[in-house]
Amino acid sequence: MSRPELLLSNQLCFLVYRLEREISARYRPLLQRLGLTYPQYLAMLVLWEQDGRTVTELCRLLGLDTGTVSPLLRRLEQAGLLKRCRNRGDERSVVVELSLAGKKLEEQAASIPAALASCLGIGTREYAGLHRTFSDVLAKLPRVRNAGTVSR
Repeated sequence: MSRPELLLSNQLCFLVYRLEREISARYRPLLQRLGLTYPQYLAMLVLWEQDGRTVTELCRLLGLDTGTVSPLLRRLEQAGLLKRCRNRGDERSVVVELSLAGKKLEEQAASIPAALASCLGIGTREYAGLHRTFSDVLAKLPRVRNAGTVSR
């Protein structure tokens, strides 16, 4: 190949794609024990952090649209983990609150981050380092996008 920068193995996007697939595969059995899918787990994390959020807040924090979040919440509600109700202060808004079962599930989920790190073959220190690195890169993206240029 005359252009090594175009080798698949040199593409950051491909490494991130492969890593995401591997991480998702490692999460699956951990979350099955809780009866959750990965997107449901993310929604529960947001609610465990702060219960009583609106659907709009959930969408913003998860980076998903209402067409994706609403069916996910419906399934969690059918499982008895949360309830949705109209916001008393603004009828246009729907508030999502954890049920008792949803609150109790948090205790069972507490071991998942350490179990995932173990499944990835890394320790908590390396896990924290990767988290910092990914967070730093994500924090820089809006600034780069707002500047209107992408470095080459």
